[in-house]
Amino acid sequence: MGKDQLRTKARRLIAAANELLAIAHELEATEGGVRIDDFAASHSAKDSPIWAEIARNTYRDRRRRADIFADPALFGEPAWDILLDLFIAAKERKRLPVTSACIGAAVPATTALRWLTVLEEKGLIMRENDSNDARRVFVRLSAEGYEKMVAYFSDVAGDMRNDEGIDTPALRMAQ
Repeated sequence: MGKDQLRTKARRLIAAANELLAIAHELEATEGGVRIDDFAASHSAKDSPIWAEIARNTYRDRRRRADIFADPALFGEPAWDILLDLFIAAKERKRLPVTSACIGAAVPATTALRWLTVLEEKGLIMRENDSNDARRVFVRLSAEGYEKMVAYFSDVAGDMRNDEGIDTPALRMAQ
């Protein structure tokens, strides 16, 4: 099997995985009173498996910057760090406990908890009790939060494609 055939099969697998992810998000959207048709139409055309990798790189770059300048508080954006972490978790189909979201925010736990409350009040995230352990609560992006993250990364990729001389396989695949 040649490289082109492998690449084609990989793209088909990624497309199938994203379709399953989209269906899962549609089902979750019905829980929050969002119409499935509206949600699917708004995000399916823009969603891409590449956004997870770009989100991971964005998160890593933020941690690297804080390490180099030796002052994480200097670049503090806990809400953005939480949204990135939850978006990556959604793309990887993982559940994220509140404690992990707080750690990922790279701020004191009380500050992260306040930001989780703000994001929840704005309808961008949802908390879910763990059915197996009453002490644990999971947090995830709401349908609206996921849609906005997809829109953000779609816009970023569009900006990158529009810059002269920038053409990477990842960006071509996201088109």
